[in-house]
Amino acid sequence: MIGRGARGALVALVALALSSCGSSSQSPHPRAAAKPRAAVPAAFDGPTLSNPAVEPPLVLHDYLGHEVDLSAERGKAVLVTFLYTHCPDVCPLITANLHNALALLGRRASEVRIIAVSTDPRGDTRPAVRAFLARHAMIGRMEYLVGSRAALLPVWRAWGVSASNPTAHDEVNHTAAIYGISASGRVMTIYASNFKPSEVAHDVPLLASQ
Repeated sequence: MIGRGARGALVALVALALSSCGSSSQSPHPRAAAKPRAAVPAAFDGPTLSNPAVEPPLVLHDYLGHEVDLSAERGKAVLVTFLYTHCPDVCPLITANLHNALALLGRRASEVRIIAVSTDPRGDTRPAVRAFLARHAMIGRMEYLVGSRAALLPVWRAWGVSASNPTAHDEVNHTAAIYGISASGRVMTIYASNFKPSEVAHDVPLLASQ
């Protein structure tokens, strides 16, 4: 279990990334500009924790019913985020940027696992999740974990994530952050929802090496 100090650091950082998935002028399909990178960078591009926290527990089922345990991903970089399929702006932006980051990584994309956790247990049905992943060309490239509110709430709390009940327009106000987890299972960096794909592409080899 994550300690109080580590959880406090996570909560403080993700508080900076709290977003309401209502309306936004941001485009959900930004273009990613590739640039040469060293094999393993010396420092992260993304915001880092001065005292990297051990990853909080995360064991849920994906939308196909398969159990996913984050602790089984040792040896790879992992990106964890929190989404919902009916989001009109922020969640599509995050997913599009993650797709572009994978494109920038090229062959090194195999070094990272992307996990999304639902913030809308009622609306994130199996058909809705599949359609969302297909729309963003992320089937087989992003694990989308779902569950009842009772199952999801302990995970949200452990990761410092808040998620409101859906509004009359099916909008959910939730923490929109992306956690960069090292191969040894530590939260090294936390990206805001408007991160640049090049930041993640730069950081993945470093996460995979630690």
